[in-house]
Amino acid sequence: MTPTIIQAGTAAAARVDQTFLLIFGVSAAILVFITLLMVWFVFRYHHARHPQAADIRGNVWAEIAWTVIPTVLVMGMFWSGWTSFKALRSAPADAMRVKVTARMWSWVFEYENGRRASTLYVPVDRAVRLDMTSADVLHSFFVPAFRIKMDTVPGMETYAWFQAEREGSYDILCAEYCGLQHANMLSTVEVVSAEEFKRWSESGAGGDEEAVGLLETYGCMGCHSLDGSEEAGPTLMGIYGKERPIVDGGGTRTVVADEEYLRRAILEPDAELVAGYEGMPSYKEEMPAEDLEKIIRFLTGGAARDLDRGRSLMEAEGCLSCHSTDGSEIAGPTFKGIYGHKVVLEDGTEVVADEAYLAEAIRDPEKTMVKGYEPIMPPYSHLNDEDVKAMIDYMRSLPEGHD
Repeated sequence: MTPTIIQAGTAAAARVDQTFLLIFGVSAAILVFITLLMVWFVFRYHHARHPQAADIRGNVWAEIAWTVIPTVLVMGMFWSGWTSFKALRSAPADAMRVKVTARMWSWVFEYENGRRASTLYVPVDRAVRLDMTSADVLHSFFVPAFRIKMDTVPGMETYAWFQAEREGSYDILCAEYCGLQHANMLSTVEVVSAEEFKRWSESGAGGDEEAVGLLETYGCMGCHSLDGSEEAGPTLMGIYGKERPIVDGGGTRTVVADEEYLRRAILEPDAELVAGYEGMPSYKEEMPAEDLEKIIRFLTGGAARDLDRGRSLMEAEGCLSCHSTDGSEIAGPTFKGIYGHKVVLEDGTEVVADEAYLAEAIRDPEKTMVKGYEPIMPPYSHLNDEDVKAMIDYMRSLPEGHD
C-alpha cells in the first residue's frame, strides 16, 4: 500500500518539512557514502593484496575532515530545526485568538465574540493562536497537515498557532490516550474565505440544529448517541419520559426522565447514576443557563416547540376544563403522564398514547374514547397541524413525576 503524504497547509509546516527533508537527506547521503566506502575498503585493502597491515601513525587532513564536516552538518541541521521550531512557536501579536478546551472526548472552540463550536472554523491567510487547556485528563491537540501537536493539560494553559494558506478541511486528532472513546475524539479545522468566516461568526444556528451543536460543543456526543445506539453513556434518543434505573445504595430505584431529572443529570450527574454506566463530569459551573435550557427543550421534544402556545390553545379551546395537568381526575383523563403511556379504549383495545394517537384523539375523539369516560368531548377538526402539534408538545412536557 502506498503511504499517504499529507501536504503542508502552512508556511511553518513547510519549514518543518524542509528540516525533516534536510535531516533525512544528510542521513541518506552519509549512509550511502559509508556503505560505498566500506565496499571500497574491502576491495582495496583485501588481505590478498596487503598481507602485511600498514602502520599509520596519523593524518592531519583526515582528522580535520572528520571533525569539520560532521560539525558543519550537525550545526546546519540544528539551525534548520531551531528556525522551524521558532516558526511554530512565534505567534504574531495580531493573531486571532481561540480558546480550546479538551474533554473526554471532544474539542470545544470558543471565539473572541463568545461563539462556541465543536469544529474549528478559521479564515484563510489569517494567523490563529490557540490557547488550550483540558477539563479533565491529559489530551494532545494534533493537526497533521499543520505539523502542530501540543498537549492540553488540566489546570495549565498551553498554546499553538498556525496560518492556513489554502481553504479546505483538515483533520484534528487527540494524540494522547485519554480513555475508552479516545479514538472518537475527532474534529476538523475548516479553513474558509474571510467573507464566509465572517458570515459564520456573526450568524447563529437555531432550533434543533443549535441544540445538537451545543451537545457536540459540550462533549455530550462523545458518550451519548442520538440514533439509539449505546455507547459509553445511554442514548439520548427518546430519553424524555422514559423510566431510568438509578443506582441507590446497594440496589436500584426507577425514576422518570422528566425535565427536572434531565436538568439534574446534566448539572449533578453523580447524584443519580443510571445502572450499568460510569459517571460523567458535572456542567454546573461550565454551562450557562441559556445553553442548558436549549438542550433541555431539545431533549424534551424539540428545541423549536412552544409550550406556552400549546397551553394557551388548550385553555382557549376548553380542554383544561375537563383534563387536569396535575394528575387529578376531572371529566376526562389527566394530561399528566399520558404521553407514551398505554391507554385502554372502549372496545378493550390497548394502545400507546403516542403523537399519532393524541392527534386523532383531538380531531376525532369518538374513535379513541378511553374506557371509563363519557363521550362528551367534541371534535377539534378545525385545528391545523401546527396547533395540534403545539398541544401534543405541551402534553409531552407533563410526564409522571413532573409538577
